[in-house]
Amino acid sequence: MGLNSVNTNISAMAALQNLNSTQNQLATTQNRINTGLKVGNAKDNGAVWAIAQNQRATSQSLDSVKESLQRGSSTVDVAIAAGESISDLLLQMKTKALSASDTTLDTNSRIALNDDFKSLRDQIQKAVDNAEFNGANMLKATASNPTTVMALANADGNQFITVQSQDLSLGSTALGGVTETASISTQTDAQNMIATVNSAITNVSSALSKLGTGSKSLNAHMGFVGKLQDAIDAGVGNLVDADLAKESAKLQALQTKQQLGLQALSIANQSSSNVLGLFR
Repeated sequence: MGLNSVNTNISAMAALQNLNSTQNQLATTQNRINTGLKVGNAKDNGAVWAIAQNQRATSQSLDSVKESLQRGSSTVDVAIAAGESISDLLLQMKTKALSASDTTLDTNSRIALNDDFKSLRDQIQKAVDNAEFNGANMLKATASNPTTVMALANADGNQFITVQSQDLSLGSTALGGVTETASISTQTDAQNMIATVNSAITNVSSALSKLGTGSKSLNAHMGFVGKLQDAIDAGVGNLVDADLAKESAKLQALQTKQQLGLQALSIANQSSSNVLGLFR
């Protein structure tokens, strides 16, 4: 092939190849700037994209874990609030029983104390019945009521944070002799009720301690899951996020290179017209 040919312009072909390469790089850089990603799809880097997708799946799964922990924490917190009210009611009931154990009381005073005692007693069951959140009541054991809170603990769904329920209903093991018919109508009943209520106070305090420990575990794990999710998201960012400062500098260089490539192509295209000078 001759050096001067109108059929094949080697210089123009080379200039066009370089210009196309520059334009492809420019398009890639512009896309990274637009999306903020250096790996936006599998074509950019299949291995890195696959790793990032797997980690994104884990991060999104942790959202469900946090929701489960939050529901569990709320359920336990409602039970604790009701349990604290029950403990306060028992303290007042003890005071009434202690007052009613006085042998010098007249009949009217004893009846008034007994009425107050029974009112406080009934409030305990009301507190238990209303200690419900999201359909779960941790202070009342029934066949249809869940006995534990089992919150998700990991993204695979095979680990749980478990908090046992504590039955504080009237007549339950925890409250013992504080039943639906408990009263201090006589001095003997009042004397016996002091020990019964003392035992109930101790048992309720123990139950609240267990619920408090469970709530603390749920909140602590929720904090850990939040930090873990942040670390995973940061790791994904390290894999796929573009360095915009670097891409901006590269964009300027490629735009300059593109202009030079256009000029080089223009010069190469003029070589064919120079052949006409041979025939003048």
